[in-house]
Amino acid sequence: MTDKELTPKVKAEAPAKGERVRPGRVFLPAVDIYETPEALVLVADMPGVSGERVTLDLKDSLLIIQGEIAPPLGPGETLLRQEYSTGDYYREFQLGELIDKSRIEATMNDGVLTLVLPKVERAKPRKIEVKAG
Repeated sequence: MTDKELTPKVKAEAPAKGERVRPGRVFLPAVDIYETPEALVLVADMPGVSGERVTLDLKDSLLIIQGEIAPPLGPGETLLRQEYSTGDYYREFQLGELIDKSRIEATMNDGVLTLVLPKVERAKPRKIEVKAG
């Protein structure tokens, strides 16, 4: 079910069409996706991003995840050496019709975004009672 219901849309560069206004690098956050009987769960690693700097947009069936990194330098600080790159995060997923888009929940904890994408009732597995007789 996961392959059909949550399809990643890969972007190699920053979003086009004026969606991004900040200069700098954009990274695709690494994600894990797993399925429970009730939902699909997406876990995205976005180190350095706080909950206030995450934006989730749902346009029709396109889920857009954006995370902004706070500037690394404080007032009066000057960068002398940088051994790792920082930048914002951007990722898109195409949601299938078996996801209940009105009940999506999101939490952000220590740079890890967790999205719970509930299944519509008709997609949930159920047991059918067999009556003897």
